[in-house]
Amino acid sequence: GLVAQGLTVRFGASMAVDDVSLDVAPGEIVALVGPSGCGKSTLLRVLAGLEMGAGGRLSWDGADLTPRSPDERGFGLMFQDHALFPHRRVGENVAFGLRMQGQDRAAQQARVAEMLALVGLDGFEGRSVDTLSGGEAQRVALARSLAPSPRLLMLDEPLGSLDRSLRDRLASDLRAVLTDLGLAAIHVTHDQEEAYAVADRLLVMCSGRIVRDGPAAEVWRDPRTEFVARFLGHDNVLDASTAVALGLGDGTGPVVVREAAIHLDRATQDRAGGLTATVTGVRLRGATSRVTLALGRPGDRVELTVHLADPPPLGTTASLILDPGHVAALEASSAAG
Repeated sequence: GLVAQGLTVRFGASMAVDDVSLDVAPGEIVALVGPSGCGKSTLLRVLAGLEMGAGGRLSWDGADLTPRSPDERGFGLMFQDHALFPHRRVGENVAFGLRMQGQDRAAQQARVAEMLALVGLDGFEGRSVDTLSGGEAQRVALARSLAPSPRLLMLDEPLGSLDRSLRDRLASDLRAVLTDLGLAAIHVTHDQEEAYAVADRLLVMCSGRIVRDGPAAEVWRDPRTEFVARFLGHDNVLDASTAVALGLGDGTGPVVVREAAIHLDRATQDRAGGLTATVTGVRLRGATSRVTLALGRPGDRVELTVHLADPPPLGTTASLILDPGHVAALEASSAAG
């Protein structure tokens, strides 16, 4: 598999990639996530061999790739701008890498047909690129990236230009294709939902550094820092004193309260020894509504949010139960990740 050690890229006084080390096992799908400008795309370019002047070492199964040119590394690369050749038909686009490898025409045709079938575009070989929808163009770009049989596929925001419903569908299809092929992949995105749909493992990046690395479900349950928690979409981050007041945490640092911890009992407004919450906001978010709950007096109010399919009306007061089993401690000095 891939092993990168001490990767560094400096643009003037700025460290775009700051001493990054990572590994990707054969067949593993890794999502590299983080806010815009954190260095994700630059890191991908370093791995691909496209960033001149980068420091560090890169190897595959122990063989040093650092001095190798991009086409000698055996990696595939796919961008948000699919970069298809507009003057060539779909089949010719998919065959591009095969021609560069010197494969004969019969082998090219067979592989093109196989790849188009894999991405759900059987029989598209003769189609003009300018007749393709956005989703079809991305599928052709994926087929082109896969055709030369790369040992690692790197995808830089491949679904970023598509609308949400199409992005969700293609994310699921992308994972299925990569899994079927047993292909290692690094998927760069700033979209947390897309990352969870595609990847086995998350690398969270902030200011040129990897600040969290782990299995996707584990990173969600235990983000470790406030930056990671908020980036992944956790709304309920409480400071240490507030957490203690609500019976959560040990007072040594902030906590994140996952939505699974929040239970409203609408039938009981004043549970003995319990908490009482008032619904102060309800905003429709597709199949669920984002409900804001206020606890305490107006001058000392704590707000929690939860998504509910059947939200209570504004102004509803109900007993609130917080399950400490769905609360994770965060590092005390974690605001910047």
